[in-house]
Amino acid sequence: MTAEERIKELREQINYHSDRYYNQDNPEISDYEFDMLMRELKELEKEHPELVTEDSPTKRVGGTAKRTAGVLVRHNIPMLSLQDVFSREEVCEFVEQMKEQLDEPEFVVEYKIDGLSMALRYENGALVTALTRGDGVNFGEDVTANARVISDVKTKLKDAPEYLEIRGEVYMKNEDFERVNEQQELLGKRLFANPRNCAAGTLRQLDSRITKERGLSMFVFNIQQVRGISLETHTEGYDFLKKQGIPVIDNYRVCKTADEVWAAIEAIGENRGNLGYDIDGAVVKINRYSDREKLGATSKVPRWAVAYKYPPEEKETKLLDIELSVGRTGRITPTAIFEPVRLCGTSVSRATLHNQDFIDELDIGIGDTIVVYKSGEIIPKVKEVKKDKRPEGWKRFVIPDTCPVCGARTEREKDTADIKCTSPNCPAQLERHIINFVGRDAMDIKGFGTVYIEELVRLGYIRDIADVFELKNHRGELIEQGIIGKEKNTDKLLDAIEKAKKNDACRLLTGFGIPNVGKAAAKAIMKHFKTMENLKNAGVEELMAVNDVGEVSAECIRRFFQNQKNQELLEHLKRLGVNMESEETQTIESALTGKTLVVTGTLPTLGRKEAAELIEKYGGRVSGSVSKKTDFVLAGENAGSKLTKANELNVPVITEEELYRMINAE
Repeated sequence: MTAEERIKELREQINYHSDRYYNQDNPEISDYEFDMLMRELKELEKEHPELVTEDSPTKRVGGTAKRTAGVLVRHNIPMLSLQDVFSREEVCEFVEQMKEQLDEPEFVVEYKIDGLSMALRYENGALVTALTRGDGVNFGEDVTANARVISDVKTKLKDAPEYLEIRGEVYMKNEDFERVNEQQELLGKRLFANPRNCAAGTLRQLDSRITKERGLSMFVFNIQQVRGISLETHTEGYDFLKKQGIPVIDNYRVCKTADEVWAAIEAIGENRGNLGYDIDGAVVKINRYSDREKLGATSKVPRWAVAYKYPPEEKETKLLDIELSVGRTGRITPTAIFEPVRLCGTSVSRATLHNQDFIDELDIGIGDTIVVYKSGEIIPKVKEVKKDKRPEGWKRFVIPDTCPVCGARTEREKDTADIKCTSPNCPAQLERHIINFVGRDAMDIKGFGTVYIEELVRLGYIRDIADVFELKNHRGELIEQGIIGKEKNTDKLLDAIEKAKKNDACRLLTGFGIPNVGKAAAKAIMKHFKTMENLKNAGVEELMAVNDVGEVSAECIRRFFQNQKNQELLEHLKRLGVNMESEETQTIESALTGKTLVVTGTLPTLGRKEAAELIEKYGGRVSGSVSKKTDFVLAGENAGSKLTKANELNVPVITEEELYRMINAE
């Protein structure tokens, strides 16, 4: 591969992973892996300056400024990135360069918090604007409403200068992150990969109540601009901020030599285990503001600071056990339990083993010595097995053919690596199954919270989904025990349950939690079969005639309705008066009829739900992912990876205006 070809490949990879990190808050690779890609690109561009382009990722500061949480705000002072260094030699080189250019410079070494940047602007002591880094140079997102509910953000300063702009890192403490993910899991929602992703998604929420509930924190690490007071050094600025009650970076050190700087970096690395939050490096910055002004900045980074990135840690430990858990869909997940080791500052003793294929690939068994690391310095993973340290009598672990919770038969789902419990009444699945059943996309029973479900399952009032509609028979007991609350709250929930019986049958089908049958598929299926009875008797080929149903989905549906207990469940629901028929919905013929569309980005006037309803009203169908079967992608601002995929597959992309033209075309 030529240098030009490799540069092109690296730019494509970095652009893709930058979008995942900055814009989607959902990275696929670790920070270290990303840094190595960027470092290789920088080296190649240095060797081949004739190949450097203005749109290279090495020239870009951050992500794209998005209109997720509010309007875009122009930066007064650029919020630049930092130059990354990875060795003691590079740190010493930076220190020596500073000494050559400055008169007896001082260096401040401090934690590099793993979060996302936010600037706060104060006028006469009052917080007026909070904005994210956005593109770092021109615009950031206005997140003032969300910033006001972060306890570390001061909305009023005691000693107010005329104007003050400060920059800090919004992050999530480990305990808050674990609490949020526990809640996500109970609600059957996607878990956040790490605290940084959770913090980024939370700060951009449109509802500040969610931001407040999740519990973000913030450390300030720089004064960007100030008028009305005179400050000479970074540490003097920290002293001023602390007097205002503003949290600044903990345990920073002032150094004068390369050896002192390196000792401070090592001390931060050793102290990571004592922190209640994540750091992804150490920052070395010049202390005097006048020195910073003299040095200035490139288009991407200040010349007066660098960020040292710690290498990823790996440690050996002994595998003590493999624990099996059963999820809402019945999928059995194996988890490695090993002797605790400290990685990236925290003690870890568990890591997922995903499935039997992964276990076979690792060739792992209880008693093995394994190598553990943290993906993205957050998620513990098993890297390899030290086979030369294997104990006598060793056996590779095999997931049993019976459920570890209820003892029912397990089976491997066709064309997947998933092994599942076949019993729909498995207790391990029940809570999450009920949460899914009453949720917004399924029966949409308002006020039926997770806490109520847990208690009703624990006390035996709910043993399957039909029992939800039997709760009215226990009204007196529920009120007496206060499970749902007093009489008013209990009656309100029972009334909502009663109303849910009239829901369209597509909601009931979604609520069954059949693998590969989500909201969109359920709607298409019931539109085709009209009644639950027709669906129950449908064969695999008939099911595959429906647009949203492939062979795997058809097999899952057929298996569900052939199960004797599920047939009894259907009869029970029917006796209770739950609607088993789909409403006849009138669609209007248009240019969208029979077409598949994917909606992505922020549209000028329509929300995602409104756009989907409009498309379906005029005969189209909405899919969640772009494929060769997609006819059009309806794209708004910040469309992201779905737009990229559409362009790769040559799928036509339309705007909201063009959508209306297609609907109104005669």
